[in-house]
Amino acid sequence: MPTSPDTTAAPTSAAEPGVGSDLSPAFELKASSFTLPVIRLLALDMDAVEAQLAPKVEQAPGFFRNTPVVIELSALPREDGSVAFPQLVGMLRGLGMIPVGVRGGTARQNEAARAMELAILGDSTRVARQAPPEPAPARRDAEASSAAAETHAPAAGAGSSGSLLVDRPVRSGQRLYAAGGDLTVVGPVSSGAELMADGNIHVYGPLRGRVIAGLQGNLGARIFCRDLQAELVSVAGHYRVSENIPADLKGRSVQVFLDHQVLRIEPIG
Repeated sequence: MPTSPDTTAAPTSAAEPGVGSDLSPAFELKASSFTLPVIRLLALDMDAVEAQLAPKVEQAPGFFRNTPVVIELSALPREDGSVAFPQLVGMLRGLGMIPVGVRGGTARQNEAARAMELAILGDSTRVARQAPPEPAPARRDAEASSAAAETHAPAAGAGSSGSLLVDRPVRSGQRLYAAGGDLTVVGPVSSGAELMADGNIHVYGPLRGRVIAGLQGNLGARIFCRDLQAELVSVAGHYRVSENIPADLKGRSVQVFLDHQVLRIEPIG
């Protein structure tokens, strides 16, 4: 008599390739926080949003190139607040930004956002208080990398004030943020890196990335560097991109500060 086929699954051997417990770890899961700029929608007319946003992108394209942004929905009507997410996401990507999630939406808005593969973020997510590049105490730029570095990067020392001291080079794609204090980097800052601080920023090496002091609106914050080659400098929301920095100041030791709401760059020594 023919027997029924054995349907019992064979146990997996620990000796199979890729299964052994003695292999080196291939990844880590780590909790971290990021500061992301916000596009706060005040109207549902996506054509109007694009008409007002596009000129700002043209003024400072470096701000928006590959920039991850959060879409804030809390100011929209609670009723009949249908957001044209396909048009919105396409428009933001066309302007060089990378929409990563939404915040403050209704259940219906969140459902529509999920359909566009956007994350639903809670109020605890650290985000800049306004979208770039409004002239307010807000973050002006963020640049995404394929593997974004932690905002609070490894530091040689960190005081109770929130100040950070980094004693290694800052590579392209890394973001460092000193929340509530100053940021000091003893080394070079590569193009594509970003430094942020609520207070002052000091760079004792070539500065080729983006540097944003007074992130939360500290008008007295300053930037000090030994070799200015920055893509962007900003103090309390006032900024200049590389193209607008005088050629005779590039490569020099300078300080960047606000003087009656005007961003000034002056040589040191």
